[in-house]
Amino acid sequence: MKNMFFTASLLLVFNLSFSQKSEDKLTEQKIDSYIKEVIAINEIPGVALAVIKDGKVIYEKYFGKASLEENKAVDKNTAFKLFSTTKLITNVGIFQLIDKSKLSLEDPISKYIDNLPKEWQTIQVKNLLSHSSGLPNIIMFEDIAITLPFDEKLTILSKKPMEFVTGNEYSYNQTNYLFLTKIIEKITSLTFEDYILQNQFASIKSGVYFSSNFGETVPNSAPRYNYSTETKKYARNTLNSGFDMHSANGLNITLQNFIRWNENLDKDVYLKKDTKYLMWEPFKFTNNTDRFAYGWEIVPVNKILSYGFTGGNETAFRKFPDNKLTIIFLSNGHKYSSLYVQSQVVNHVAAIVDKTLTDDYYLAGEKINQNFLKLDIEKAKQNYLTVKKNHPDWDFQYRLNVIGYALMEHGRLNDGIKVLELNSTENPKSGNAFDSLADGYFRNNQFEVSKNNYKKSLELDPDNSNAKEMLDKIEKILTKKS
Repeated sequence: MKNMFFTASLLLVFNLSFSQKSEDKLTEQKIDSYIKEVIAINEIPGVALAVIKDGKVIYEKYFGKASLEENKAVDKNTAFKLFSTTKLITNVGIFQLIDKSKLSLEDPISKYIDNLPKEWQTIQVKNLLSHSSGLPNIIMFEDIAITLPFDEKLTILSKKPMEFVTGNEYSYNQTNYLFLTKIIEKITSLTFEDYILQNQFASIKSGVYFSSNFGETVPNSAPRYNYSTETKKYARNTLNSGFDMHSANGLNITLQNFIRWNENLDKDVYLKKDTKYLMWEPFKFTNNTDRFAYGWEIVPVNKILSYGFTGGNETAFRKFPDNKLTIIFLSNGHKYSSLYVQSQVVNHVAAIVDKTLTDDYYLAGEKINQNFLKLDIEKAKQNYLTVKKNHPDWDFQYRLNVIGYALMEHGRLNDGIKVLELNSTENPKSGNAFDSLADGYFRNNQFEVSKNNYKKSLELDPDNSNAKEMLDKIEKILTKKS
């Protein structure tokens, strides 16, 4: 009897183990199939993708080319540019100082940065992290060269107007991270780069470095590629954001090093658990409509909250704490960069791994993107209308607008206009929808039709300055023709 019981127990364990392996293999195959389709549709040069579930790496794979010129494949040694996903690492660096009582969210930034205008004196550290500072955005001004010393940048920036009253709303702003850099350096007496490397990557010998110069050539680094609609080819991006932007967009890292970073975050190596969860608390904006944490985007997926950030429309890092799931997506270029492929990948992979994270609205939106990119325009339109018929409450106005522009900018002008026409029909009270449609007609030299749509846009949105400027421009064109 004992032998029979022992044998039965072994069989049960074996069956459970076999069943789990089969399920894991099926999940792997589903992710493989999906990510290969994404790469093909969007013509992405290279991708690295990791999925961490219950503290274990259940998926880690590399696809495509790190370097098109050298025909070099993406592998575990490829360091990807994180772009703005870098901000997550900066955020953790700030909260490490908070953890050690060297900094407070309520500290005024004037405590650490000298010569600030009076209007900026009461801005607090929390306003920088939550993008609620209202500060003028440094990258918007051509007279602030990246080569200028910080003091000279500050002098010029100080003369620019505030965007809004501090704390009122969310507005993504690179000045916030320039100031966070200076706060870190003031408190630690280290350069920003040394502080981050020593406190978050101390044991890493290679595959992690800072550079906001995209034209810089570094061994094992994946260049950033931009797709040219003229040549229909990818070309290396050589933009240099300057040394001061390292905290905002400068980290270059391999997927394996990013996985280790995530493991340390999960195991509370970098931060105490309470401090980590403080970092993810929503900031209380005065307008009571915007939603953002302290440097982390908050994304509800099937009503389950996730936290992370994306960068350059090419990288994404997202955590689902309640589901013990993290997804890391790294790439070096997208043909249709405006379609937010990186976020779609995270949402879709999350649904494959954990059924409770299946968000039908997000998945339908992604499918709409794919249909308009790869199907005949009329077929894609009918598929869209079927989705809307089944879910009339789903809002795809922004998505249709972005798709329309993506098609126009990639040589499919008439198709793009048809999508924008669909959007204006679907959203007859949207001034923005008619403004975009008018732009499409203008690009197609249909000036009279464009004029009528700009007028319609103005009726719906009297403050639309672009429509006013374009109507003046069109009148001059029509006057010359007559």
